[in-house]
Amino acid sequence: MLASRSSARFFFSIQAVQEDGDPRKLVDIIRSVPQLSRNYFQSPSRKALFRGIHANPSLMSEVIRSYSLSSTNLHKAHLAFNQIEPPTLVVWNHKIRGFSQSDNPVEAIHMYTRMHHQGITGNNLTLIFLFKACARIPDVVFGRKIHVHALKLGFESYLYVSNALIHMYWMCGQLGFAQKMFDEMLDRDLVSWNSLICGYSQCNKYKEVLRLFDAMREANIKADAVTMVKVILACSHLGDWEVADSMVEYIKENNVEIDVYLGNTLIDLYRRRSLVELAQGVFDRMRERNVVSWNALIMGYAKVGNLTVARKLFDNMPKRDVISWTAMITSYSQASQFADAVKLFQEMMAAKVRPDKFTVTSVLSACARLGKLDVGWSVHDYICKHGVEADIYVGNSLIDMYCKCGLVEKALEVFQDMKDKDSVSWTSVISGLAVNGFADSALNLFSQMLREGVQPTHGTFVGILLACAHVGFVNEGLEYFESMEKVHGLVPEMKHYGCVVDLLSRSGNIDKAYEFIKKMPVAPDVVVWRILLSACKLHGNVALAEIVTRKLLELDPCDSGNYVLLSNTYAGADRWDDAIKMRESMEDGDVQKPSGSSSIEVGCHGIKLLL
Repeated sequence: MLASRSSARFFFSIQAVQEDGDPRKLVDIIRSVPQLSRNYFQSPSRKALFRGIHANPSLMSEVIRSYSLSSTNLHKAHLAFNQIEPPTLVVWNHKIRGFSQSDNPVEAIHMYTRMHHQGITGNNLTLIFLFKACARIPDVVFGRKIHVHALKLGFESYLYVSNALIHMYWMCGQLGFAQKMFDEMLDRDLVSWNSLICGYSQCNKYKEVLRLFDAMREANIKADAVTMVKVILACSHLGDWEVADSMVEYIKENNVEIDVYLGNTLIDLYRRRSLVELAQGVFDRMRERNVVSWNALIMGYAKVGNLTVARKLFDNMPKRDVISWTAMITSYSQASQFADAVKLFQEMMAAKVRPDKFTVTSVLSACARLGKLDVGWSVHDYICKHGVEADIYVGNSLIDMYCKCGLVEKALEVFQDMKDKDSVSWTSVISGLAVNGFADSALNLFSQMLREGVQPTHGTFVGILLACAHVGFVNEGLEYFESMEKVHGLVPEMKHYGCVVDLLSRSGNIDKAYEFIKKMPVAPDVVVWRILLSACKLHGNVALAEIVTRKLLELDPCDSGNYVLLSNTYAGADRWDDAIKMRESMEDGDVQKPSGSSSIEVGCHGIKLLL
């Protein structure tokens, strides 16, 4: 019953439009109910009417135009096009235009070639659509051929044709030709300026963007939101905040409409500068927001350490994408709130949001710091099963996680499977092997690293010196330390001096360690002195312990550990009175000893125990 009523309405609508004589209305009806229209024209009595539509050039042109503007209906436009003999230039342009903005713009070129072979020259609209197609492919060779046609036909001087040429050339990476076209134009409009500004911005030539904007203002051309997006981006990348502020003033003074894209750019500008209040102001004034707006503001609050507001924004988002989740997870991880990072990642998985390489890198870092091998293992399994891009950073994060969780064999397996490795990859494995007691393997891997021509870093030598300390390779360790600057051009840092002191101290060479400290070209910090003090306690060297403690109290009089270490050293030498005096001096100086703590995981819950 309903179907018959719909058919009747369709029939009477067609009859009314035929009497009215407006082909556009008929096209609208046909497009509104394609199934009915298809069935309607199948009956023999109505095929004549359908043939009548085909015989009407203006009607068929409108049908083709309507279908060509819809990517899902391009095939219908093609079917209708093949019914026309011969197609007019207007019809050819509809088809070329449709293909130029479709997912297959090269078909626009094929269509033009076919048209050209049939002796149809084309007009300025044809050229504009072709230049857009060439820009999207990109195909500068064919674009230049069409440029020659434009010159021969006298269309190059047309404003819209020139604008399309500028766009085509910079999209094809030919900024020089784009600039030449722009310079030779007798008349320019805002689109001309924006086309060239966008080209320089896309090619990261930000100073040229600002130069063009200044020239545009001198020419009394008022900028719009598109212009200001590129100008603000240029200021952000150049770090020129003074110019950026003047651009914001320009936007206000000239009443440039802040659309969603310009609003997002301004939020990002203030985020980079940690001016989160100004970013919030832009966000609040925006009439339209998208997920990028929310993400930028979340990252702004996270950057200034206000994770409470960042999380509130995240929870209030109308829609989240993978960047939203990753931004919040990364923010937690960077703020050392590793448990929150892991928990949010688990919520992300429950929400069926597919993580990307940035997400897994952040959560693996959190797992490494927490020692959550089970979560880290499941993340690795997800990467393998779901084809998450495993680049160098993901591989390095997996290595770090497995090493920190004590699964060195698995870290080595990941390392061996990596197609590309950098110095961080090598350093992570070497350090992991050293810390987990596989010193020989660490040293062998370092030798392989050098043979393969990979330049070691400061971090690599920390791992090597730790490995030597663990197995007592004193002479070898000192040789590696000497080679840092002499062979590899790396100036030792404080952590390397600390590693050498540890190397000498562990082997019982406490006096040599003390002499080494005295000869350091930089003033030793508290960590270096504390390494030596711990060794003094271990080996019962009270005299040196007293010297070292005096140094430590000069540098850090409020650290209770300095007092405790010397007190324990006295106790180990049965000098109980001195041990008690040391404890009393700590109390007299109001030095607080922090409570110790330990954490264990029971089921899904972490429990912290105060000791």
